[in-house]
Amino acid sequence: MLKRSFFALGLAAAIGAGLNACVQLNSAPAAPVLPGKEVAKRILVFSKTAGFRHGSIPKGVEAIKKLGLEQGYEVECSEDAAVFTPENLSRFRCVVFMSTTGDILNRDQEKAFEAYIQSGGGFAGVHAASDTEHAWPWYTRLVGGEFVGHGAVQKAAIDLCPEGCEHPTTKFLPKRFERTDEWYNFKKINPNTVKLLNLDESTCKGANMGKDHPVAWAQEFDGGRAWYTAGGHTDESFSEPDFLKHIAEGIRWAGHL
Repeated sequence: MLKRSFFALGLAAAIGAGLNACVQLNSAPAAPVLPGKEVAKRILVFSKTAGFRHGSIPKGVEAIKKLGLEQGYEVECSEDAAVFTPENLSRFRCVVFMSTTGDILNRDQEKAFEAYIQSGGGFAGVHAASDTEHAWPWYTRLVGGEFVGHGAVQKAAIDLCPEGCEHPTTKFLPKRFERTDEWYNFKKINPNTVKLLNLDESTCKGANMGKDHPVAWAQEFDGGRAWYTAGGHTDESFSEPDFLKHIAEGIRWAGHL
């Protein structure tokens, strides 16, 4: 029996009291802000869905609002794809896709997002971000892997990959731990990704990738940074301190915060 579970403690141990104001964006602002080093510490959490909608999305958005308050960056939230313009995206250090699904951006919005990453922007994907924009090859490479299915929500064992022992988004975790989630299977894993966490398929049902089954990774991609975690299906995920720290450090790393 493992002495330490990935998400054994309560939310209060990970974040302080109070809520960060999450500005709901419905359209691009009138005036752009200069990109690059002059961008304020601000992130965008995007949670539009055009397929299955996870019930945990509100919990995930709320958790990131609290992380922003604790760590000193502004969080803006939207489900309106109209915010994907060059001028608006230039305001953010990192764009977080919170369990997005399906075809959520038109071609002009896709081009704006590509340009944002190419100019040094950051991307952090949570759970169903890998079940998004399957017909957009650039995005599949950005997120790092393409969702193809999953088993039931269940407890499984996770191992730190060698690179994960040194990466800031996972190095604080035990070398082996257990947690409960919906474990995704992937195809088209980008070979440039640095694999951080690996699922032990012998400890769960429905996993079919073999010994090499990453569930979190990071990469330098097309001028920017991209980070992804497959966790986050359940509401409980967003009240578990280690998972919250995992996300917080992913956002920090991707956005140079």
